[in-house]
Amino acid sequence: MRTYTTLSEAINDLSKRGYTANFNIKVDCIECAEDRLRLHPDEFIIDEVYRFQEMSDLDNESILYAISSPRNGIKGLLVNAYGIYSETATTELVNKLSGRA
Repeated sequence: MRTYTTLSEAINDLSKRGYTANFNIKVDCIECAEDRLRLHPDEFIIDEVYRFQEMSDLDNESILYAISSPRNGIKGLLVNAYGIYSETATTELVNKLSGRA
């Protein structure tokens, strides 16, 4: 796994490596709105995870997931505030994103 200084640096590099879809968290899945594709926890793999914290605001943390779905032939990124998904997502999805699946 690589090391990145900033979130934007990581996004730019991962995009160059083929992670071009933009995923968002839904209640029981992640969704790529551009492709109208919904992936449930058993349909995607988390390839890489990076955490970032702004030095000017230590409470401002974000997490970047590089996600692939060989079954659907898609690779993309999910950016989220660290821990926010736990309030809106199902236990299965939270476990997958936190590495407990």
